[in-house]
Amino acid sequence: VQLQASGGGLVQAGGSLRLSCAASVRTLSSLVVGWFRQARGKEREFVAAINRSGNLRYYSDSVKGRFTISRDNANNNLYLQMNSLKPEDTAVYYCAVLADSRNWGSTEWTAFGSWGQGTLVTVSS
Repeated sequence: VQLQASGGGLVQAGGSLRLSCAASVRTLSSLVVGWFRQARGKEREFVAAINRSGNLRYYSDSVKGRFTISRDNANNNLYLQMNSLKPEDTAVYYCAVLADSRNWGSTEWTAFGSWGQGTLVTVSS
C-alpha cells in the first residue's frame, strides 16, 4: 500500500486546514489508518487514528477537540480536518496504516507502516 498525503500549506494561528490521504489500492476500507506528524528536530508524533468502518477514533491529547479524522471508503480517502490551529501544530503530516489491527489504540509510530510522502503544515503566529 502506498499513501500520499496532501493539503498542507501556510495558515495563520486560529485557522483551519483539511488534509487528505490517498491510497494506491482500492482496499483502504479494510485498513485501520492514522495520521502522524513530525516537527523539525522532533520525533514523529501520533495525531489520530480511525477504524475500518470509521465509527471509532482516537486522538492525541494535544489535538483532541480541534482535529477530526474521517474516511471516505467509497473514494478510498482519509482526511484530517484541523481547526483552531496553533504554531506548535507546525510539522510534516503523514498518513500510515496500522500494521496489525490487534494494536488498535497504539500511538507508537513503529506500530504503523506504509508511510508515504508527507505534507507540510505551517502555522504562523
